[in-house]
Amino acid sequence: MTHILLRDLDIPDIKQIDTYLQHGGYEGLRKALAQHKPDEVIEIVKASGLRGRGGAGFPTGVKWSFIPKDAPLTYVVVNADESEPGTFKDRQLLEKNPHQVIEGALIAAYAIRASAVYIYCRGEFWDIAHELDRKIEEARAHGFIGENILGSGWSCQVYTHLGAGAYICGEETALLESLEGKRGQPRIRPPFPAQVGLYGCPTVINNVETLSNVPYIILNGAEGYRRFGTPDSPGVKIFCLSGHVNRPGNYELPFGGETTFRKLIYELGGGVPSGLKVKGILPAGASGAILPATDEVLDTPIAYGSFKKWETDIGSASVIVLDESVDMVWAARKMITFFSHESCGQCTPCREGTYWLKRLYDRTARGLADEQDVKTMNSVATQMKGKCICALGEFAVNPVVATIKHFPEDYKRAVEAQKKGEPASVAAD
Repeated sequence: MTHILLRDLDIPDIKQIDTYLQHGGYEGLRKALAQHKPDEVIEIVKASGLRGRGGAGFPTGVKWSFIPKDAPLTYVVVNADESEPGTFKDRQLLEKNPHQVIEGALIAAYAIRASAVYIYCRGEFWDIAHELDRKIEEARAHGFIGENILGSGWSCQVYTHLGAGAYICGEETALLESLEGKRGQPRIRPPFPAQVGLYGCPTVINNVETLSNVPYIILNGAEGYRRFGTPDSPGVKIFCLSGHVNRPGNYELPFGGETTFRKLIYELGGGVPSGLKVKGILPAGASGAILPATDEVLDTPIAYGSFKKWETDIGSASVIVLDESVDMVWAARKMITFFSHESCGQCTPCREGTYWLKRLYDRTARGLADEQDVKTMNSVATQMKGKCICALGEFAVNPVVATIKHFPEDYKRAVEAQKKGEPASVAAD
């Protein structure tokens, strides 16, 4: 199929504004301004069924509709803080197809009558942010940004902002705090950003990939977009495939149908190096539960809600493949170490829970863990659920609970090593 998002694979120079314009660039913005009122744009996006591609999967049009119609000042914030381990889709969009991101953000800004768009990039994206500044000026020179855009009477500015490389700033309210120059810590909700967002004004926050879908939706209509995917998960998704596969990379596919982990890993990814079997799959990077690579898991059509029976979802679709050489206790320790390091420390369950779990996994790595330690790991993780200010605490427990449930033999092996006085298999980093 022709790509909707990864268009650089079909049109190598699409990052250049002249090439982008030759292939329908900014026509979605033109159509929105010329043919639709802001509320009509929201209704089109609602009808398309587009859901947030940053991980939560919340309906995009519904999110836009929460903005008060009489708000004197509103903003759009583009979440380009791509910090989930195993996720690299937004980077490709920003590097290879930046004008589509900008156009989508401008359409969103028009829909909620925003006066400014802020593109918040993770700190390591400094080179991308500098290039984005040049692309913004190109768009401004063509009349797509600034005062009285395309003679519509609507004005909007676009700015880039660099974070400092904190995972927590991928959480939308922590991102807003960082954007305002404060410490990047999540806010207590309510109020939600749609009521009190950036600088106290109603704000829409959308992921890079989410907004990149919008120009296509406006040009082709809601039904044109719904030709792809499933009724509950319309459209296409970029899957970031990494880990033990021969051809890691970004793959754009429609939801459902033939889109399965088996297709991703063995057809598109070229299988597992050395011919080893797949042992586990992380469908949502470090923040999701590790799934056992059973035939049922491998052959389930991928869509939002497809993996509820395994108590996980696809998140941002950062698919990490782990082959049979991987000890899942080692994998869980790696992830809990990451989350413990990235916790902002604001709430006690996350701050103390991730620290405690890391200590327990460190005991395992030194060959000191026993059955009670494993029970304590599960207990701590379970008690953290539903008690944290933001989703980081919820994410942190997923690898723990899932590996204990789906890969008990690995924990049993670690405990037996302790009884025998042998080094644990998870000791090596």
